[in-house]
Amino acid sequence: MTEPQLGGTYEQLLALARWSEENGLYSFARSDHYYWNGSPPAEATDAFATLAGLARETERIRLAVLVTPLTFRHPAVIVKNAATIDQMSGGRFDLGLGTGWMEEEHAAFGLPFPDWDERYRRLEEAVDYVRAALSPGHARFEGEFYRLDAEVKPTPTDVRLILGGRGAKRTPRLAGEKADEYNTLLDAPDEIRSRVEVMRRAAGDRRVTVTVMGTAVVGRTDAEYAERLAAEAASRGVSPEELEERLVDRGVPVGTPSRAAETLAAWEEAGVERYYVQWFDISDLDGFARTIEALRARD
Repeated sequence: MTEPQLGGTYEQLLALARWSEENGLYSFARSDHYYWNGSPPAEATDAFATLAGLARETERIRLAVLVTPLTFRHPAVIVKNAATIDQMSGGRFDLGLGTGWMEEEHAAFGLPFPDWDERYRRLEEAVDYVRAALSPGHARFEGEFYRLDAEVKPTPTDVRLILGGRGAKRTPRLAGEKADEYNTLLDAPDEIRSRVEVMRRAAGDRRVTVTVMGTAVVGRTDAEYAERLAAEAASRGVSPEELEERLVDRGVPVGTPSRAAETLAAWEEAGVERYYVQWFDISDLDGFARTIEALRARD
């Protein structure tokens, strides 16, 4: 799970995606943001444009946007992008939808930013719009905000819909009713389990994949972990001990492989099936490779 609004070129994104495919990762995802409030500001690439490029330059790995905000694009534009990228990738595209949340990003680009209640109602409606548009044949939908009466081409082969967030009730329920995948942010296993239970009750007999997204501060040895933890702590202006405590409280995998494996096992027991490893510095391919190696290892 990459965050290119923090910086990085398409070529660096491609290198990371190809490494992920060559090393057997299941999916390669990126965020959809145009803005970062750091200094100096980073150049943020477009999510759909870069994923379209990756669709032609990879062969097996799934590609996902986590997530595209409805405040950026009309659902018709989202559907056309999703269907096209899915066709370009041979059926490997997963579409994550969200309400949008970064108000300053919208202000910076002059994008409307309705209040939370309206944004959520738009999301609920957009999910039905997208479902109708991605179904075979002529699509019709009439709602408060959006209307559709068209034959949507190109015909998608397997666009999967991802919904998620950190909410305890509304979002898990919506995901259970309408999504193919429910994605939530890292948290303590009991918190994740509670959200999954809400989603499962809403899903009934529907099959919905449960995934989490978050960072990992791990090392293949005690020394490597200590070095990584110290570097992360310094970047945040806290002590390594304080940072480790914060990460553990949030459910983030930390430590050597055996310790990280305990965290992964706790998520699995809570119902999680896949983990999107959030990697912020897409220029650091070596660091990403070492992190994946530590998460896969058992010592």
